[in-house]
Amino acid sequence: MKEIIHTDQAPEAVGPYSQAIKVYGQTMVFCSMQIALDPKESRLVGAAAAEQADQCLKNLQAVLTASGAELKHVVKTIVYLTNMADFVAVNEIYGKYFTMDKPARGAVEVARLPKDAKVGIEAIAVI
Repeated sequence: MKEIIHTDQAPEAVGPYSQAIKVYGQTMVFCSMQIALDPKESRLVGAAAAEQADQCLKNLQAVLTASGAELKHVVKTIVYLTNMADFVAVNEIYGKYFTMDKPARGAVEVARLPKDAKVGIEAIAVI
């Protein structure tokens, strides 16, 4: 199982994520970064970062399902953005997928992502 860790001795989260997640000896699933590729056509979906984030999270859900996990099992994500100006728009979409026990999260700006995607998301889940 997992436990959401929160302390007022560290800054509050600036988005839909937890300060930390404590994991108790379970099966772990390490999901590779997902970009906004259509799984059938392998083409990039969406021009805007928010649209791409939505597809990234759909792809992530599919990978988790294939492993026997769900979004509720995710304890850590890293969001990669090619432009930090997209942070708020991506957060809005991300928050629709992680509504309850929000995982710990990092968000970083990178120079470039595969296929010139604007967003990439990777995750670690505990079943």
